[in-house]
Amino acid sequence: MYQLSEFQSDFLQYMKANSFSKAPEGLYEPVDYILQLGGKRLRPVLVLMGYQLFEANYKAALPLSMAVEVFHNFSLVHDDIMDAAPLRRGKPTVHQHYGLNTGILSGDVMLILCYEYLLKVEKKHLVADLVAVFNEMAIKVCEGQQYDMDFETRQDVTIPSYLMMIEYKTAALIECSLALGGILAEAGSDNIKHLRAFGRNIGLAFQMQDDILDTFGDSEKFGKKVGGDILNNKKTFLVLKAMELATEEDRENLAAWMRTTNEADEEEKIAAVRTLFRKWQVHELAMKKMDQYQKTAFEHLDQVQVPAAKKQILFDLADQLLVREV
Repeated sequence: MYQLSEFQSDFLQYMKANSFSKAPEGLYEPVDYILQLGGKRLRPVLVLMGYQLFEANYKAALPLSMAVEVFHNFSLVHDDIMDAAPLRRGKPTVHQHYGLNTGILSGDVMLILCYEYLLKVEKKHLVADLVAVFNEMAIKVCEGQQYDMDFETRQDVTIPSYLMMIEYKTAALIECSLALGGILAEAGSDNIKHLRAFGRNIGLAFQMQDDILDTFGDSEKFGKKVGGDILNNKKTFLVLKAMELATEEDRENLAAWMRTTNEADEEEKIAAVRTLFRKWQVHELAMKKMDQYQKTAFEHLDQVQVPAAKKQILFDLADQLLVREV
């Protein structure tokens, strides 16, 4: 039975062997830069795990894992530009380090490079299916980003529309990662359907967790200052649920805080909004929603027709990533 570290190590070796150190350096150096900033490499690992459920030699799926990781980092480069973010994983963002125009152009070439890696698989008869699933995901990620931007100024955002947005923006790539591995392994339509549902629901659970940790997490333990979503007036599940449950007075109070932009009152704003969240127990409701997604995900993984021992690493990985210490 494989260990998570084996998948990570093999992917990192493949990524190192496929570095983008070539001319023109001004275009490709930023690609290597963002790829080398680290991270859990969750998405490429999921490609390999999805493949090894059905075929032993998971290294055959390394080109697909590279396509997924390059796409993920492409989306981060452009997201950072749109958010005017100065840092990514503690280092200057690509546009901050190399300039805005380079950030846009290097991000563009990363998207094109994804397709080069999709075409590198040995089973050429599967390329059309792989590209179709990849394109479906890529469009959803872009649509999810647009919805996220639209929601910043809309006052009619509902919980279902928010959940659709995070499904597109966050969960779609996790779903796609597992699906690509399953397709390349020729796992069959039913198995791929359940793998996709597992990935989609785990992705939704991850994002729900991120909403919770951003407001109630330990900043030292989770590596970022809490309250960022509140300060940026993000309409998260916590905000939308509080607006749904609260009295008219509390709704007006919350709405007023979520319109403020005075940086001098940051701590006061975070404390006030957290107090309203606690009053209406939205933290507990978000945790319950996260648990529901995880339960649904595990039910679908149970339905994948391979020995239980092969699936255990996916159960364990999802369980490890969904922390509850907040």
